[in-house]
Amino acid sequence: MKGQIALLGSGEYLSVMDDVDRYLLANCGAEDGRKPRVVCLPTAAGREGDASVSRWSKMGVDHFTRLGADVQAVPVIDAESANDLNHASAVEDADLIYFSGGDPGYLHRTMKDSLVWQAAEKAWARGATYAGCSAGAMILGREIPDFRTLGMRSFSAFGIVPVAFVMPHFDAIPLFGKPLVSALRNRLKDGEVMIGVDEDTAIIGKFNAEWTVFGKAKAHVFTKEENHSYAAGEKFSLGN
Repeated sequence: MKGQIALLGSGEYLSVMDDVDRYLLANCGAEDGRKPRVVCLPTAAGREGDASVSRWSKMGVDHFTRLGADVQAVPVIDAESANDLNHASAVEDADLIYFSGGDPGYLHRTMKDSLVWQAAEKAWARGATYAGCSAGAMILGREIPDFRTLGMRSFSAFGIVPVAFVMPHFDAIPLFGKPLVSALRNRLKDGEVMIGVDEDTAIIGKFNAEWTVFGKAKAHVFTKEENHSYAAGEKFSLGN
């Protein structure tokens, strides 16, 4: 993946993330003089019904139109639509590919081996930017925790970002959710890391380069033995 990656803890399509999204639009590889092409994918909400899909789609279009982009919502909501040639073509031509939140397991299963995901990989190889909020961030780690087992079990994810787990909404995890964090941390092997991204916060980076925190709160990097927190503007490494 040649382009940038943005992992958001929450806040997709809201004004609180305007500075983050302006940065992404300015650095998504769009040629000078052309509006950045953005595609918004509500896939993670695909099982929530038409009203939810329509709401996420409209929010994405309204938000990025306001920020000056050429934007369309691509209605990839299931395996059939994930293999639609027209949808794949729209994704492949995009400068910024944005996955909003919902069910991370469903998102991963729907995207895996699909034409739309293959098209996204071609776009990223060209230099387009990936942005994923909540579920859209979680699928880039090695595994997705099974919350029903408090992290004792997990499901395979894409493993694109060199971390075992990505935990969004990190500062909003209630006290009864803390055992989940401990369980995931205990499962880390030597050299592995887990990241937590607070709400209304993003981390943005590339492979073999530092990551920068944007937004209102912090990002947290855990190994089995240590943890460090980074505020907006601070940089850190996730390794290769």
